[in-house]
Amino acid sequence: MKAIVYERYGPPDVLQLREVAKPAPKHDEILIQVHATTVTAGDCRIRRADPFLARMFNGLWRPRRINILGFELAGVVESTGSSVSRFKPGDAVYAACGFGFGGYAEYKCLPENGAVSLKPANMTFEEAAAVPIGAYTALQFLRKGNIQRGGRVLVYGASGSIGTYAVQLSKHFGAEVTAVCSTSNVELVRSLGADRVIDYTREKLGDTGTAYDIIFDTVGKSPFHACLKHLTPNGFYLRAVHMNPVPLIYGLWVNLTSGKKVIGGTARENAEDLMYLKELIEDGKLRAVIDRRYPLEQAPEAHRYVDQGHKKGNVVLTIRES
Repeated sequence: MKAIVYERYGPPDVLQLREVAKPAPKHDEILIQVHATTVTAGDCRIRRADPFLARMFNGLWRPRRINILGFELAGVVESTGSSVSRFKPGDAVYAACGFGFGGYAEYKCLPENGAVSLKPANMTFEEAAAVPIGAYTALQFLRKGNIQRGGRVLVYGASGSIGTYAVQLSKHFGAEVTAVCSTSNVELVRSLGADRVIDYTREKLGDTGTAYDIIFDTVGKSPFHACLKHLTPNGFYLRAVHMNPVPLIYGLWVNLTSGKKVIGGTARENAEDLMYLKELIEDGKLRAVIDRRYPLEQAPEAHRYVDQGHKKGNVVLTIRES
């Protein structure tokens, strides 16, 4: 099968289109014929080994554990292992691959009990591939923030993959949403339901004079102290990004000495959230934002674009035309 592989860390040019062995499902796995995957900021960080500690996970000098990237995918079940009961050949599915990655390939095996669900019926494979990571990360962090109807939520980085879903999900839960983005993305986040938009190139967070129940940083660029200042006394500062030691330690101190909570970390992969998101999508309450589409062989070009840090929503790699 065709796959995009990389044998050393570095710029997008380390990604190469190769012929590799087609996987075979174990007794508890399904074999998915992949139609589409995405290029996430996480894929780019793993490719660059950024932060350097990523090398402890994937190989100190060169990739050893992962040489095919791709956090998420959508496709069709081609075959199943002997003990599989949830899925059958021909099922259209979407999934998160977890830290095994592997979406940049024509086929991928995933465990039946992993983060796999039937695809939303009203989405294309490209749209569905752009849902899992961004949407369930937004969903899980908003739940950690105890989102409430009528609460005030500020989404920082509202035009990115997690951010576009955070705006929509916050509105679904009945919150009043303020979105932070650049000038070129103001109309996009308004179309997603934001009640107010802060253009960070023209206005500072402190200019609003508003206290928020949740401030959700989806990109790791929010001003830490300013965000804490603009939280309600029992508010939540959510950071769906890797926190370096200084804000991590300070966040622990805030949690211990005040009613405010700083919550970071990563989302937990599970099928239940994907099934819940599927229902919202089919009910017309959630949609994927796709910035650009590239064929699989243009993965390096897609990575170069994402490396610039200005993508709107999601960047998709099309592997099989539907």
